[in-house]
Amino acid sequence: MNLPNYLTLSRIASVPLLIWFLSPKCMWFPVPGDRELAAATLFILASITDGFDGYLARKRGQVTTLGMLLDPLADKLMVAAAFIALVQFSPAIVPAWIAVIVIGREFLVSGLRSIASSEGFTIEASDLGKFKMVVQIVAIVAAIIHHNWLELHIGAFTLDVEIIARTAMWFMVAISLISAFDYFFAFWRKIDHSVQKTRRRRPFVLSRRKKQADAASQ
Repeated sequence: MNLPNYLTLSRIASVPLLIWFLSPKCMWFPVPGDRELAAATLFILASITDGFDGYLARKRGQVTTLGMLLDPLADKLMVAAAFIALVQFSPAIVPAWIAVIVIGREFLVSGLRSIASSEGFTIEASDLGKFKMVVQIVAIVAAIIHHNWLELHIGAFTLDVEIIARTAMWFMVAISLISAFDYFFAFWRKIDHSVQKTRRRRPFVLSRRKKQADAASQ
């Protein structure tokens, strides 16, 4: 175990706490709005560790098999937990079909990466996928805040939380779908190329075996 792995584990440990904060049975916060602020802060801190643990692991030369396993698992758990909880917590902003699309997209990309790994190549995170993560954080935090505030007054500025939340959520869904197709086409090109190479090798291997069989029969 090292520091990057501990950060990843802290992100996994925050998942049940986030679900509890977003649960209607949570009575830890008697003051209205404190529960939303606590949930939003927890999600932001967990999202920061998402990028920080990988950076530390590469910089300190502490990339481990355990870390490679836990990091994507922690990401998927955080996203799935947030959207499933928000379906109940803020259904006006996060209807069930949005949660299904987002979570389905995460499973699709994970599946493609698993198959790619078994074929001997990797699918790196695209810039579009990284941008999707940023928009996803904004959308989730805005949806949480919207539960208690329709507007936020910051000095002379007034932020319409509902418009921000809805816009960010729809934008995030669009980017999620586009990035999913992007990952799929990148995967398909690799697989297609790999299949073509395999097909080119096969006649040579079969003819060699045939020659060996003919020689043995003589």
